[in-house]
Amino acid sequence: MPDTRVLVVDDERSMRELLAIMLRQAGHDVTVADGGEAAIKALKSDTFDLVITDLRMREVDGLAVLRAAKEQSPQTVVLVITAFASTETAVEAMKLGAYDYLTKPFKVDEIKLTIANALERKRLQDENQALKRQLRRERGFENFLGKSPQMLDIFETIRKAADSVSTVLITGESGTGKELVARAIHEESPRRNGPFVSINCGAVPETLMESELFGHVKGAFTGAVANTVGLFSAAAGGTLFLDEVTEVPSSVQVKLLRAIQEREIRRVGDTRDIKVDVRLIAASNREVAKAVADGVLREDLFYRLNVIPIHLPPLRERREDIPLLVAHFVRRLSAELGRPVRSVTPEALAILETYRWPGNVRELENVLHRAVVLARSPVIHLQDVPLDVAMPETGSRLGEDVGPPLREAMEQFERQYILRVLEGAGWNVSRAARLLGVHRNTILTKLSGWGIQRPGTGEGRSLSL
Repeated sequence: MPDTRVLVVDDERSMRELLAIMLRQAGHDVTVADGGEAAIKALKSDTFDLVITDLRMREVDGLAVLRAAKEQSPQTVVLVITAFASTETAVEAMKLGAYDYLTKPFKVDEIKLTIANALERKRLQDENQALKRQLRRERGFENFLGKSPQMLDIFETIRKAADSVSTVLITGESGTGKELVARAIHEESPRRNGPFVSINCGAVPETLMESELFGHVKGAFTGAVANTVGLFSAAAGGTLFLDEVTEVPSSVQVKLLRAIQEREIRRVGDTRDIKVDVRLIAASNREVAKAVADGVLREDLFYRLNVIPIHLPPLRERREDIPLLVAHFVRRLSAELGRPVRSVTPEALAILETYRWPGNVRELENVLHRAVVLARSPVIHLQDVPLDVAMPETGSRLGEDVGPPLREAMEQFERQYILRVLEGAGWNVSRAARLLGVHRNTILTKLSGWGIQRPGTGEGRSLSL
């Protein structure tokens, strides 16, 4: 199958045929046009990887063909050939986006090399665009999942925030995805082709924070052996994400406030101000209002950061999103780890939906990572769920001096034990009852009280990926 589509445009039949034969021998799919008018018509009805056009033609010339090709498909590579070369036309052709400008007569080997180079450039451009699209899918808005009202509102806020240059303050517990939101805003914004630079302010020693953010000049302090660019300068034209912004020392908060207000910074040890073009996004897992009240965060800095607030709810407050997240993580982790796991049983999903998830989405991902690795079949069963998730009150207190009340612990154990036996018995209640030494109605009553339906009843939940 031909690997590229080429349009040859020339009002001289001999030249058209020469180029067409040469290109077809190289394995390309070739379309010919006997002039500019026919070429423009072909460009409107089809897409080409390469256009080779003569410059001087009757009625519609090669520059008009070049313009039409770039209007219809900017990625199309265009070669202009002519027997009447001039500096003016060559410059104009290059300004309009021509890849090269060749003069007749040309050697066959010469044009073959030029065509090969042009198509290689096109391939690299296409590959680059594909990689950028993939990165946007992985880092951008498409990576978010949720159908809960809270998440739908957040999606809308992200879309609106992406179109502005205003500062954004993202709050939420650890593991809710604050950096994902920051990346999504960046990837959906006009700054997407600029850098996304992130820093966890809590991980930087207080004495180094100013230098880390704004940079320093040689000799500014002991150990400053060279000029260093700070993160504000490194993020020029893009986005700077300050995670755990409440951990920024108060002495640096004043300078951070000035950087936001004046859009300029001063490196440590320098006397000159430097203009910066950065979109700032900050985040914290603390109650920011309380941090302000306690004097941890300057009030004026808070107001500068909190222009567009986004609060991410904990996973326990949007349980309807858990099945979507489970499906997404199982599918992704199975592919990454080369495991054949495809789905989760209704019983395992029920446990995942009722757990409180103190570590939020990050904890859910880690639990599923472990389950995918250790699963003994293509389906994650209840026994594949870690004990501290399946039996949180018991599992989290094992080894502690004080455990849950005996009745509560026994009820939890009974529930998990019966469900595991049922799974092992293929949800054959009579068989499970025999194994447990109880009447089948006892099991049915327990299931009804727990709100669990047997698979195959038409009411049970299942998760098929």
